[in-house]
Amino acid sequence: MSIPYLLILFRFLLAPSILLMAWTMGEDATKIILVLMFLGLLSDIFDGIIARKQQVSTEKMRRLDSQTDLVFWLSVALSCYLIYPHLIATKKLGVIALLVMEGLCYSVSLIKFGKETCTHAFLSKIWGLTLLATFTSLLGFAFGGWILASCIVIGIISQLDVILIILILPKWMHDVPSFYHAILIRKGIAFNKSKYLNS
Repeated sequence: MSIPYLLILFRFLLAPSILLMAWTMGEDATKIILVLMFLGLLSDIFDGIIARKQQVSTEKMRRLDSQTDLVFWLSVALSCYLIYPHLIATKKLGVIALLVMEGLCYSVSLIKFGKETCTHAFLSKIWGLTLLATFTSLLGFAFGGWILASCIVIGIISQLDVILIILILPKWMHDVPSFYHAILIRKGIAFNKSKYLNS
């Protein structure tokens, strides 16, 4: 098994470990979960870099990476809820809206293409950074507040972008930076995708 696949597997295995610690240890697990979260983030960064260097960044790997990301970040989110349910409850409607939008992204992609979404869009990367900041705030400082609210807003915007990408694309593709680039693809206009993948 190549290094990128091992890094993806590592991130996948972190998910149940994080949930188990949140469930059994509660607040005592916050520091450990923080460390595991950042290790998971590093594995996500380096699996893509190494895959491109080794020229093994295939559609299969990108799809597996995308689904593993979903499992990993959902496990961190659920661990935050298990440890600090009262903080998450203050933004309950926003969190529900996020989950609905996430489900909608996958539903639209499955209905149109018969495959899950795998855009790795630029706004999704921005949202990933806000998720990191929000989970760090929750787990490290027991604070949600404005940072959680901002994360919800950015998340909904990024998911709208993904839905637009899916609706605009003439056929299923992975690694589409934005709905604007989906329009370029539909019109047959070339652009430098690696510029966005490496950013």
